[in-house]
Amino acid sequence: MRGTTLAASLVALLAIPAAQAAELTVGAVQITQFKGAQLDQPVDKLIWRGGIGMVSQIDTFGGLSGIAFTGADQHVAFVSDRGNFISGQLIYDDAARLLGFIGATIEPIQNSKGAPLPRQYSRDAEAIAVATHAGKPVAVRVGFEHLTRVADFALTNDIPGGAAREVTIPDFLSNTRTNESLEAVCVAPDTSPIAGSTLLLTEGVIDGDGQHVAWLLGQNDKGALSYHSDSDTNPSDCAFLPNGDLLVLERGISFLSFTMTLRRVKAADVRPGNLMTGEVLLQASGGDIDNMEQVGVHTAPNGETRIVLGSDNNFNDWERNLLLEFTLPEDQH
Repeated sequence: MRGTTLAASLVALLAIPAAQAAELTVGAVQITQFKGAQLDQPVDKLIWRGGIGMVSQIDTFGGLSGIAFTGADQHVAFVSDRGNFISGQLIYDDAARLLGFIGATIEPIQNSKGAPLPRQYSRDAEAIAVATHAGKPVAVRVGFEHLTRVADFALTNDIPGGAAREVTIPDFLSNTRTNESLEAVCVAPDTSPIAGSTLLLTEGVIDGDGQHVAWLLGQNDKGALSYHSDSDTNPSDCAFLPNGDLLVLERGISFLSFTMTLRRVKAADVRPGNLMTGEVLLQASGGDIDNMEQVGVHTAPNGETRIVLGSDNNFNDWERNLLLEFTLPEDQH
């Protein structure tokens, strides 16, 4: 497939229709406590707003490795590590608490010829980010590991799909054929000093200084940078806040239990040649969390900016598909 810039890819994708997606029903149970905190109480440097645990009788639902808000009214899309897009709408109760996931559809991710990805080695989608054109979401940018690559897909009625359009990435990254290669992809907003650039962040690609290798794809902001994580966690996703600051979610395992850390990197520190070291906003382990692989930022129905953290159940009965919501204190936005 031919590599392309973000702008050229968006224009080409506007004309690509999405394939028909299959419907599925997803049940949800509200979660009201986190680390002993009740709703609206502080948890570390965030405010807890509630969450849900999601289940479905359809065995293709699960393995949710990335989240992106694709349209108004909390329309959302996930990528699955079995090579699917799962799309739908998050709904809220009258108190603006996350209540459920409705209108869900599932559709195989396609290759450049418009066919489903042929082998599991090529299906391991780990990250998804929204790209905009003229201020509107028009495409998603997806990162894959194992067969490491990045590709753009059109958005039609807030649902991603259609043939893949591959994005050129550095050779060292595409040649890293493991399940610890490209783990996080996020596109900088207009408020960022690197507006429009795509950040690629690796899980297990380590530079000579022991830091996680990262790369910026952009017209003016392009090149290598790195990220410092906790010693027992690795990056699993990223997202930008409205002011241009970067959120990085890290996950790990300690004493047979999942752990996670959420960091905030200042917008000015996301630039080529820099080592990104963020402020810790949240840490958790044990039963409050699971295999945390998703972070997203969106506007809740009450107008509040929310940070959503999600887990990947790996299609195991003993792991869960969680969505947990937080907000920053008012003086930290």
